[in-house]
Amino acid sequence: MAILIDETTRVLVQGMTGRIGQFHTQEMIDAGTNVVAGVTPGKGGTTVLNRPQFNTVREAVEATGAEASLLFVPPPFAADAMMEAADAGIKTCVCVSDGLPAQDMMKVKRFLRHFPDDQKMRLIGPNCAGIISPGKGFMGIMPPHIYKPGRVGIVGRSGTLGYEAASQMSALGIGISSSIGIGGDPINGSSFRDILELFEADPETDAVMMIGEIGGPQEADAAQYVREHMTKPVVAYVAGLSAPKGRKMGHAGAIISAFGESAQEKVEILQEAGITVAPNPSVMGDTMASVLGEKAAA
Repeated sequence: MAILIDETTRVLVQGMTGRIGQFHTQEMIDAGTNVVAGVTPGKGGTTVLNRPQFNTVREAVEATGAEASLLFVPPPFAADAMMEAADAGIKTCVCVSDGLPAQDMMKVKRFLRHFPDDQKMRLIGPNCAGIISPGKGFMGIMPPHIYKPGRVGIVGRSGTLGYEAASQMSALGIGISSSIGIGGDPINGSSFRDILELFEADPETDAVMMIGEIGGPQEADAAQYVREHMTKPVVAYVAGLSAPKGRKMGHAGAIISAFGESAQEKVEILQEAGITVAPNPSVMGDTMASVLGEKAAA
Protein backbone atom coordinates (compact mmCIF):
# COMPACT_ATOMS: atom_id res chain seq x y z
CA MET A 1 0.00 0.00 0.00
CA ALA A 2 1.21 3.51 -0.77
CA ILE A 3 0.51 6.73 1.07
CA LEU A 4 -0.52 9.91 -0.81
CA ILE A 5 0.02 8.51 -4.34
CA ASP A 6 -0.45 5.23 -6.19
CA GLU A 7 -0.95 4.11 -9.79
CA THR A 8 -4.58 5.28 -9.82
CA THR A 9 -3.98 8.82 -8.53
CA ARG A 10 -4.96 11.36 -11.20
CA VAL A 11 -2.21 14.00 -11.22
CA LEU A 12 -2.06 17.40 -12.85
CA VAL A 13 1.05 19.56 -13.15
CA GLN A 14 0.84 23.31 -12.61
CA GLY A 15 3.59 24.67 -14.81
CA MET A 16 3.99 21.68 -17.12
CA THR A 17 4.65 23.90 -20.15
CA GLY A 18 8.01 25.17 -18.82
CA ARG A 19 11.32 23.44 -19.56
CA ILE A 20 11.76 22.10 -16.02
CA GLY A 21 8.11 21.15 -15.76
CA GLN A 22 8.24 19.16 -18.99
CA PHE A 23 11.45 17.35 -18.03
CA HIS A 24 10.17 16.12 -14.69
CA THR A 25 6.66 15.43 -15.97
CA GLN A 26 8.13 13.12 -18.61
CA GLU A 27 10.05 11.26 -15.88
CA MET A 28 6.82 10.92 -13.91
CA ILE A 29 4.98 9.53 -16.93
CA ASP A 30 7.82 7.11 -17.68
CA ALA A 31 7.64 5.86 -14.07
CA GLY A 32 3.94 5.09 -14.40
CA THR A 33 2.44 8.18 -12.79
CA ASN A 34 -1.10 8.84 -13.99
CA VAL A 35 -0.54 12.40 -15.23
CA VAL A 36 -3.82 13.59 -16.73
CA ALA A 37 -3.34 17.32 -17.40
CA GLY A 38 -1.32 20.48 -17.05
CA VAL A 39 -2.27 23.98 -15.95
CA THR A 40 -0.62 27.16 -17.24
CA PRO A 41 -2.61 30.41 -17.54
CA GLY A 42 -2.86 31.39 -21.20
CA LYS A 43 -1.96 27.90 -22.47
CA GLY A 44 -5.43 26.40 -22.23
CA GLY A 45 -6.43 24.38 -25.28
CA THR A 46 -2.89 23.30 -26.12
CA THR A 47 -1.27 19.90 -25.62
CA VAL A 48 2.08 19.14 -23.96
CA LEU A 49 3.50 15.59 -23.68
CA ASN A 50 0.15 14.41 -25.08
CA ARG A 51 -1.63 15.88 -22.04
CA PRO A 52 -4.27 18.64 -22.34
CA GLN A 53 -3.42 22.04 -20.88
CA PHE A 54 -5.89 24.24 -19.01
CA ASN A 55 -5.93 27.85 -17.91
CA THR A 56 -7.12 27.10 -14.37
CA VAL A 57 -6.96 24.23 -11.92
CA ARG A 58 -10.74 24.17 -11.59
CA GLU A 59 -11.13 23.64 -15.34
CA ALA A 60 -8.59 20.80 -15.22
CA VAL A 61 -10.29 19.12 -12.26
CA GLU A 62 -13.71 19.34 -13.86
CA ALA A 63 -12.45 17.93 -17.17
CA THR A 64 -10.15 15.17 -15.91
CA GLY A 65 -11.10 14.38 -12.32
CA ALA A 66 -7.58 15.28 -11.15
CA GLU A 67 -7.11 14.83 -7.41
CA ALA A 68 -3.44 15.69 -6.92
CA SER A 69 -1.27 18.51 -8.18
CA LEU A 70 2.46 19.12 -8.54
CA LEU A 71 3.68 22.71 -8.73
CA PHE A 72 6.53 23.93 -10.94
CA VAL A 73 5.61 27.54 -10.32
CA PRO A 74 8.04 30.46 -9.73
CA PRO A 75 8.23 31.54 -6.07
CA PRO A 76 6.33 34.85 -6.49
CA PHE A 77 3.28 32.96 -7.79
CA ALA A 78 3.55 29.67 -5.87
CA ALA A 79 1.34 30.67 -2.93
CA ASP A 80 -1.51 31.66 -5.24
CA ALA A 81 -1.07 28.39 -7.14
CA MET A 82 -1.35 26.37 -3.91
CA MET A 83 -4.49 28.22 -2.84
CA GLU A 84 -5.98 27.81 -6.33
CA ALA A 85 -5.41 24.06 -6.09
CA ALA A 86 -7.08 23.88 -2.68
CA ASP A 87 -10.04 25.95 -3.86
CA ALA A 88 -10.51 23.62 -6.86
CA GLY A 89 -10.79 20.54 -4.65
CA ILE A 90 -7.30 19.06 -5.04
CA LYS A 91 -6.65 16.57 -2.21
CA THR A 92 -2.83 16.41 -2.30
CA CYS A 93 -0.56 19.19 -3.51
CA VAL A 94 3.24 19.00 -3.79
CA CYS A 95 5.22 22.23 -4.17
CA VAL A 96 8.88 21.77 -5.09
CA SER A 97 9.50 25.51 -5.56
CA ASP A 98 11.97 27.08 -3.16
CA GLY A 99 12.54 30.68 -2.12
CA LEU A 100 8.96 31.32 -1.01
CA PRO A 101 8.66 34.20 1.48
CA ALA A 102 7.57 33.10 4.95
CA GLN A 103 4.69 35.57 4.80
CA ASP A 104 3.37 33.83 1.68
CA MET A 105 3.36 30.47 3.45
CA MET A 106 1.61 31.99 6.47
CA LYS A 107 -1.10 33.21 4.08
CA VAL A 108 -1.43 29.71 2.56
CA LYS A 109 -1.65 28.04 5.98
CA ARG A 110 -4.37 30.45 7.09
CA PHE A 111 -6.28 29.84 3.84
CA LEU A 112 -6.19 26.05 4.28
CA ARG A 113 -7.65 26.31 7.79
CA HIS A 114 -10.94 27.57 6.36
CA PHE A 115 -11.76 24.18 4.83
CA PRO A 116 -13.58 21.41 6.75
CA ASP A 117 -11.29 18.54 7.71
CA ASP A 118 -12.80 16.20 5.11
CA GLN A 119 -12.21 18.79 2.36
CA LYS A 120 -8.82 20.09 3.45
CA MET A 121 -5.95 19.76 0.97
CA ARG A 122 -2.78 18.04 2.19
CA LEU A 123 0.18 20.22 1.22
CA ILE A 124 3.69 18.78 0.87
CA GLY A 125 6.52 21.32 0.70
CA PRO A 126 7.47 23.87 -0.45
CA ASN A 127 11.20 23.43 -1.11
CA CYS A 128 10.90 19.66 -1.19
CA ALA A 129 11.84 16.73 -3.42
CA GLY A 130 8.26 15.47 -3.58
CA ILE A 131 6.63 12.09 -2.92
CA ILE A 132 7.13 8.64 -4.41
CA SER A 133 5.61 5.18 -4.05
CA PRO A 134 8.07 3.00 -5.99
CA GLY A 135 6.54 1.06 -8.85
CA LYS A 136 3.31 3.05 -8.59
CA GLY A 137 4.05 6.72 -9.22
CA PHE A 138 5.66 9.88 -7.98
CA MET A 139 5.24 13.64 -7.90
CA GLY A 140 8.46 15.61 -7.69
CA ILE A 141 12.07 15.72 -8.75
CA MET A 142 13.58 12.60 -7.17
CA PRO A 143 15.37 10.01 -9.34
CA PRO A 144 12.85 7.12 -9.36
CA HIS A 145 15.35 4.42 -10.38
CA ILE A 146 17.04 4.40 -6.95
CA TYR A 147 13.82 3.43 -5.14
CA LYS A 148 13.08 -0.28 -4.78
CA PRO A 149 9.49 -1.25 -3.77
CA GLY A 150 9.29 -2.55 -0.22
CA ARG A 151 8.02 -1.96 3.29
CA VAL A 152 10.07 0.91 4.78
CA GLY A 153 8.78 4.48 4.73
CA ILE A 154 11.03 7.52 4.43
CA VAL A 155 10.20 11.05 5.56
CA GLY A 156 12.76 13.83 5.50
CA ARG A 157 13.47 17.52 5.28
CA SER A 158 16.44 16.96 2.95
CA GLY A 159 15.76 15.58 -0.51
CA THR A 160 19.33 14.47 -1.22
CA LEU A 161 19.66 12.66 2.11
CA GLY A 162 16.38 10.94 1.32
CA TYR A 163 17.87 9.76 -1.96
CA GLU A 164 20.98 8.55 -0.11
CA ALA A 165 18.92 6.61 2.43
CA ALA A 166 16.87 4.95 -0.32
CA SER A 167 20.00 4.06 -2.27
CA GLN A 168 21.74 2.57 0.77
CA MET A 169 18.71 0.50 1.68
CA SER A 170 18.24 -0.67 -1.90
CA ALA A 171 21.84 -1.91 -1.93
CA LEU A 172 21.00 -3.94 1.17
CA GLY A 173 17.83 -5.39 -0.37
CA ILE A 174 15.49 -3.15 1.64
CA GLY A 175 12.64 -1.59 -0.33
CA ILE A 176 10.57 1.53 0.18
CA SER A 177 6.79 1.73 0.61
CA SER A 178 6.67 5.50 0.13
CA SER A 179 9.14 8.35 0.52
CA ILE A 180 7.91 11.82 1.45
CA GLY A 181 10.03 14.98 1.35
CA ILE A 182 8.42 17.55 3.62
CA GLY A 183 10.85 20.33 2.69
CA GLY A 184 13.43 22.41 4.47
CA ASP A 185 11.59 25.71 4.95
CA PRO A 186 10.64 26.95 8.44
CA ILE A 187 6.95 27.02 7.46
CA ASN A 188 5.81 24.03 5.45
CA GLY A 189 2.61 22.26 4.62
CA SER A 190 3.09 18.92 6.39
CA SER A 191 5.24 18.03 9.38
CA PHE A 192 7.13 14.89 10.40
CA ARG A 193 4.26 14.10 12.74
CA ASP A 194 1.67 14.38 9.95
CA ILE A 195 3.54 11.86 7.80
CA LEU A 196 4.40 9.52 10.68
CA GLU A 197 0.67 9.24 11.38
CA LEU A 198 0.11 8.08 7.78
CA PHE A 199 2.91 5.51 7.98
CA GLU A 200 1.65 4.22 11.33
CA ALA A 201 -1.76 3.63 9.74
CA ASP A 202 -0.33 1.98 6.60
CA PRO A 203 -0.47 -1.83 6.97
CA GLU A 204 2.27 -2.28 4.36
CA THR A 205 4.86 -0.09 6.06
CA ASP A 206 6.85 -1.98 8.70
CA ALA A 207 9.36 0.71 9.75
CA VAL A 208 10.18 4.35 9.08
CA MET A 209 13.38 6.26 8.33
CA MET A 210 13.13 9.89 9.48
CA ILE A 211 15.74 12.39 8.25
CA GLY A 212 15.92 15.65 10.19
CA GLU A 213 18.26 18.58 10.48
CA ILE A 214 19.06 21.50 12.73
CA GLY A 215 16.50 24.23 13.37
CA GLY A 216 12.86 24.19 14.39
CA PRO A 217 10.81 21.98 16.71
CA GLN A 218 9.55 19.36 14.24
CA GLU A 219 11.87 16.55 15.31
CA ALA A 220 10.91 17.05 18.96
CA ASP A 221 7.22 16.97 18.04
CA ALA A 222 7.84 13.79 16.06
CA ALA A 223 9.68 12.21 19.00
CA GLN A 224 6.68 12.85 21.24
CA TYR A 225 4.33 11.25 18.69
CA VAL A 226 6.61 8.22 18.32
CA ARG A 227 6.86 7.76 22.08
CA GLU A 228 3.11 7.99 22.62
CA HIS A 229 1.61 6.44 19.47
CA MET A 230 4.01 4.63 17.11
CA THR A 231 4.04 0.84 17.20
CA LYS A 232 6.53 0.55 14.34
CA PRO A 233 10.30 1.04 14.72
CA VAL A 234 11.70 4.41 13.67
CA VAL A 235 15.30 5.08 12.62
CA ALA A 236 16.49 8.67 12.39
CA TYR A 237 19.41 10.72 11.21
CA VAL A 238 19.87 14.41 12.08
CA ALA A 239 22.10 16.51 9.84
CA GLY A 240 24.16 19.39 11.15
CA LEU A 241 26.18 18.11 14.12
CA SER A 242 28.94 20.62 13.39
CA ALA A 243 26.72 23.58 12.53
CA PRO A 244 27.44 26.78 14.55
CA LYS A 245 24.56 28.43 16.38
CA GLY A 246 22.92 31.35 14.58
CA ARG A 247 24.21 30.54 11.08
CA LYS A 248 21.82 29.38 8.37
CA MET A 249 22.93 26.09 6.83
CA GLY A 250 21.47 25.31 3.40
CA HIS A 251 17.73 25.17 4.03
CA ALA A 252 15.92 28.27 5.20
CA GLY A 253 14.72 26.38 8.27
CA ALA A 254 18.16 25.04 9.17
CA ILE A 255 19.30 27.55 11.75
CA ILE A 256 19.73 26.97 15.49
CA SER A 257 17.87 29.70 17.37
CA ALA A 258 16.60 28.03 20.55
CA PHE A 259 17.25 25.16 22.94
CA GLY A 260 16.45 21.80 21.41
CA GLU A 261 17.21 22.92 17.85
CA SER A 262 20.84 21.78 17.54
CA ALA A 263 21.58 18.40 16.00
CA GLN A 264 22.98 16.96 19.23
CA GLU A 265 19.98 18.12 21.27
CA LYS A 266 17.63 16.60 18.70
CA VAL A 267 19.56 13.32 18.75
CA GLU A 268 19.12 13.13 22.52
CA ILE A 269 15.40 13.91 22.29
CA LEU A 270 14.89 11.23 19.63
CA GLN A 271 16.85 8.61 21.54
CA GLU A 272 14.86 9.31 24.70
CA ALA A 273 11.72 8.52 22.68
CA GLY A 274 13.12 5.09 21.76
CA ILE A 275 14.19 6.04 18.24
CA THR A 276 17.40 4.49 16.90
CA VAL A 277 19.66 7.27 15.58
CA ALA A 278 22.24 6.66 12.86
CA PRO A 279 25.53 8.31 13.90
CA ASN A 280 26.37 9.53 10.40
CA PRO A 281 24.76 9.54 6.94
CA SER A 282 26.92 6.72 5.57
CA VAL A 283 25.25 4.15 7.85
CA MET A 284 21.57 5.06 7.52
CA GLY A 285 20.90 1.87 5.56
CA ASP A 286 22.97 -0.32 7.89
CA THR A 287 21.16 1.12 10.92
CA MET A 288 17.76 0.35 9.39
CA ALA A 289 18.91 -3.17 8.46
CA SER A 290 20.01 -3.77 12.04
CA VAL A 291 16.68 -2.55 13.45
CA LEU A 292 14.70 -4.71 11.01
CA GLY A 293 16.86 -7.68 11.94
CA GLU A 294 16.14 -7.14 15.62
CA LYS A 295 12.42 -6.82 14.87
CA ALA A 296 12.43 -10.05 12.88
CA ALA A 297 14.34 -11.88 15.63
CA ALA A 298 11.85 -10.71 18.23
